[in-house]
Amino acid sequence: MSGDGAAALRETVWRANQQLVEAGLVSGAFGNASGIDREGGLILIKPSGVPYAELRPEHLVAVAIDDGRVVDGDLRPSSDTPTHLALYRRFPDIGGVVHTHSPEATAWAQAGRPIPPFGTTHADHFRGAVPVTRQLQDAEVAGEYEHETGMVIVETLELGGLNPTDMPAVLVAWHGPFTWGWDASSAADNAVALELVAGIARRTLALDPAAQPMPPSLLERHFRRKHGSTAYYGQRQP
Repeated sequence: MSGDGAAALRETVWRANQQLVEAGLVSGAFGNASGIDREGGLILIKPSGVPYAELRPEHLVAVAIDDGRVVDGDLRPSSDTPTHLALYRRFPDIGGVVHTHSPEATAWAQAGRPIPPFGTTHADHFRGAVPVTRQLQDAEVAGEYEHETGMVIVETLELGGLNPTDMPAVLVAWHGPFTWGWDASSAADNAVALELVAGIARRTLALDPAAQPMPPSLLERHFRRKHGSTAYYGQRQP
């Protein structure tokens, strides 16, 4: 990789990985963030097993979108690379992908439960319940496991009629959360938001096990304040 655009992507992806650390969503070498250069036909992703404290921008590995081969870098890419690639290949609007084992969201994944939209904090980020995948079949686990993980995320979105722009997160059953966004930084932002709403939802159910999701009209209004052509939250870009 070369040029200003490549350097900017490398910096963005590195900073997204560091953002996960700063937000307390990862520890050790768990988790990863990636970003895509669609024109160049590659992604940049965290190398496998490298602790975040040791990670530098030059350590990121460039992987070809079409066949997953390493095109730049001396380290092995994350073992979750096939999952990232499956999402990038299926959804052209995704520009960054994040995977963590953050405690609150992972607890919902391990319980096999979607995160209900109990309030406006949730609706500001996710247009409905954050879904959880089905259990992977034994043949999927024994085969191309990481690729099949990506495909079950795709399946969950498509069978649920969910737009990945409106629902930038899925919980993989017994595994953990994956989030995405228009670039690696926004994917990391969504991972932070997911952890927050997962914790709030758990506390809500602790206070009232019979708590019900918010009314759809209120959910839609809050989501559309921040997303889409009618959004009016925040400042206009010059």
